[in-house]
Amino acid sequence: MQTPSLPESNHPLIKSLSHYSDQELLTLLQRHPDAGQYFTALYCRYSPLVYTLIRHSARSPMQADYLFSITWRHLFHELLGLDLSTPGITLQSWIINVTALCINQAELPPAEDIHYSLEASPPPLQCYVERSLDQVSPSQRLMIVMAQTFRWSEPRIAAYLQAEGEHITAAGVKAQLQAGYERLETALPEDIRAIYLAGGNLEAHLHGQQRAQTTTEA
Repeated sequence: MQTPSLPESNHPLIKSLSHYSDQELLTLLQRHPDAGQYFTALYCRYSPLVYTLIRHSARSPMQADYLFSITWRHLFHELLGLDLSTPGITLQSWIINVTALCINQAELPPAEDIHYSLEASPPPLQCYVERSLDQVSPSQRLMIVMAQTFRWSEPRIAAYLQAEGEHITAAGVKAQLQAGYERLETALPEDIRAIYLAGGNLEAHLHGQQRAQTTTEA
C-alpha cells in the first residue's frame, strides 16, 4: 500500500504555511477555528506518518483508507483543545499515540462493505463538511445524509419521507437537496472552498465522490 498523494499540499495557501512550526500551526488552528488551512497544513505534514502506521494494521487498501479517515477525524476534534505544554510531549509523539489508539480500538468492516474514497473525500474537507452540516436545516441535513451516506435516489428519499408523514415529491427532494448543498457550501470556511472546490461547487464534488465510490466498488 502506497502513501496517498496529497494534492492539497501544493496549494498556495498550504505552501505558504510550510515554514511554520507545529506549535505555531496548532496555535493558529485553535485561535482561528473557522479557518481550515491550518488543520490542512498539519494534515499534509503528518499524513505520511499516520498512513505508514495504519497500513501495517489494515488488511486491504480500502480498510487502510477508511481507518486513515477515521483517525484524522478524531485528530481534528482533539487538536482544537490540545495543550502541548507538558514536558516531553511533541505534536508528532501525540499524533503517533492517538493513531495507535485509533488502530487498536477500530473495528474495521470488510473491504466490500466500505464505501469511501480517500481521493474523492480527503479528511480535511470531510471534517469541515461534517461540521458545517450543523448549519443546515434538520430536514435538508437528513436528505443530504440519505443521498450521500446511503446513496439513496431522490424518489427513494421521497418515498421514505412520505411513509413518515411528509408531503414531498421527488422533485421537492431534489430542490431541497440543492438548497441544502448551497447552504452547506456557504457554511464551509472560505479557505477550504479555495483548496478543495476550486473550479466547482460542493454539490458537483459530492456527486463526483459518489461516482468514485461506485467505481471503486466495481
